[in-house]
Amino acid sequence: MRVDNCFFCGRPAWPSKGITFMRNDGKSFRFCRSKCHKNFKMKRNPRKLKWTKAYRKNAGKEMTVDSTLQFAARRNVPVRYDRELFAKTLKAMERISEIKARRERIFYKKRMAGKRAREVAAARKLVADNEHLLPRLRGSEKRRLAELAAERGVDVEELEREELAAKASGKKSKAFGGEVKRLRVRIDGGVEEITESFGGVVGEDDDEDDGFEDEDDEMDTD
Repeated sequence: MRVDNCFFCGRPAWPSKGITFMRNDGKSFRFCRSKCHKNFKMKRNPRKLKWTKAYRKNAGKEMTVDSTLQFAARRNVPVRYDRELFAKTLKAMERISEIKARRERIFYKKRMAGKRAREVAAARKLVADNEHLLPRLRGSEKRRLAELAAERGVDVEELEREELAAKASGKKSKAFGGEVKRLRVRIDGGVEEITESFGGVVGEDDDEDDGFEDEDDEMDTD
């Protein structure tokens, strides 16, 4: 069974799958899906699209020079059927696929080496360039933290980071509203506890209900 590669993206185009385009001069183009066929008809360059094999090889993201890649070359040489040769070929294909997978893993590790250090350096550069946007402490709070650090024998910067983190976590978000509890004295002398919501859709219904209660109380007083 021969598995051809897609002419546009380079993925395997299995038999009975994909699209085959025959040009007027007799040349055939094999496509794995309609996406590749449409891009081919629009005359797009596969090297400029990030999801193609040609782009990845051109960008150095895949192996281009390796002995295992030579076995995938197409050979139009007729060979007489031999059972032993067929069995040896199948074993060699399995072994070659294992070697190729191992070499691809090694190639990926070498390519991604130092990525974490580069990301940390880029993040530090971003913080250094936009330091004026970071939250700051007051002078009195800095002096208090400096005295506290001198007493405990701890670094001042660590205390400042902890203080900023505590302030950031202590801020209440009003995105989902809040509740306020109030006490209302009735005419008969009893005390009623009322919970009012605000800042959200739920609070609007509660406010409307409170308005109706106020009107009822006014009617009772009359």
